[in-house]
Amino acid sequence: MDAGAVGLTLHLAAVTTLVLLLLGTPLAWWLATTRSVLRPAVEALTALPLVLPPTVLGFYLLILLNPTAPIGAFWVEATGTTLTFSFAGLVVGSVIYSLPFMVQPLHGAFAAVGRGPLEAAASLRARPLDAFFTVAVPLSVRGFVTACVLTFAHTVGEFGVVLMIGGNIPGETRVVSIAIYEHVETLRYADAHVLSAALLGFSFLVLLAVYGMNRRFPVRAF
Repeated sequence: MDAGAVGLTLHLAAVTTLVLLLLGTPLAWWLATTRSVLRPAVEALTALPLVLPPTVLGFYLLILLNPTAPIGAFWVEATGTTLTFSFAGLVVGSVIYSLPFMVQPLHGAFAAVGRGPLEAAASLRARPLDAFFTVAVPLSVRGFVTACVLTFAHTVGEFGVVLMIGGNIPGETRVVSIAIYEHVETLRYADAHVLSAALLGFSFLVLLAVYGMNRRFPVRAF
């Protein structure tokens, strides 16, 4: 078992899930409550990674994040390191690639809450932010659990995006999916089988956890 690749993969998945929880929650709430004409366009952009080939997304991220591009140059100036072929770049790519896996379950959960509970909270003089944290969030626990678990699992299984922007640098960008590819390429099928079987078992356990937690946190009527 490639312990370094496994540890880096879990670290990447944890960081990506945390970042997306912070960024995806307000986005999902906006999508669930807004009547803006921009909503369909934002929904389409959010869901784009679901249909876009990972290598295409990785290619454009490689162009966007390289040191000669504005974002990449700013990062180099601020940190002295590049975004491409670095762990930070993997986080950026993973956040974008896994965005729909966080936003869509949360969007569905917030939409299921409806306006009634929030209007009831407002009638009790709860401010919008208070109503969100005391009413909407508790009623959306199942959505939060599903979103976090799926985001984490999806990040663990990434290949195309991380290969394009991160390459295969041990201890820096060599995650499990890249390690499997390298093992197959060098005809080390036994090593590839160990990692692949571990990912297969992990994927099954993730789905089992999602279904089990959904039963534990049923949708409650207000």
